[in-house]
Amino acid sequence: MLILFDLDGTLINSEIGIFAGVRHSLATVGADVPDDTVLRSWIGPPLRVSFGELLNGDSERVEQAVAAYSQRFHDVGWSEHTVYPGIADLISALAGAGHKLAVVTSKVRPHAEPIIAHLPFGDAFDALYAPDPSTSKSEKAEMIAAAIADFGHIVDDVIMIGDRHFDIDGAVANGVRGIGVLWGFGDREELDKAGAWKVVETPAEIATLVGATVPG
Repeated sequence: MLILFDLDGTLINSEIGIFAGVRHSLATVGADVPDDTVLRSWIGPPLRVSFGELLNGDSERVEQAVAAYSQRFHDVGWSEHTVYPGIADLISALAGAGHKLAVVTSKVRPHAEPIIAHLPFGDAFDALYAPDPSTSKSEKAEMIAAAIADFGHIVDDVIMIGDRHFDIDGAVANGVRGIGVLWGFGDREELDKAGAWKVVETPAEIATLVGATVPG
């Protein structure tokens, strides 16, 4: 089976780093910073989209904000995250059962690569699907389609796992099963509305769904 994972809110809790990066970026362009509730909604969509909405579509300020975020991320932001409890055991169990694993993320490739490289289980992933830094789009559906084509799996043999409706939307668009997780930044209503095949509360439940066993 090919199992695709979202990154932020699914494998790692990156809230601290993303919040700090956004605050730094908005201060750089002289914009007010939204409260934490609003900032949480930024975890998932491309940064250019969120900056664009807040900065009234001012493309010059948007690009300045993106550049400031990227510089801070390069310096320190990439390390400001924690792995969710149970994820390391889940990845080990899935890889041990012979499943193919890949990451499909809205985080741009230069930001995602160092995170995955430094994860204790990073080498378990066979591929990374992430947008180019120059784009304002991050279509999960397109990246999932690319993964299906690259690995040559039929859609019935593919699962997409994520915490936001973007992940489930991408799964549904490709006719694959989407598993929504509740330890990230979405909620059950969002995931159910998007058409999640299953919604789980713990990583161990994912292992059970695909016939793998988590130690302990």
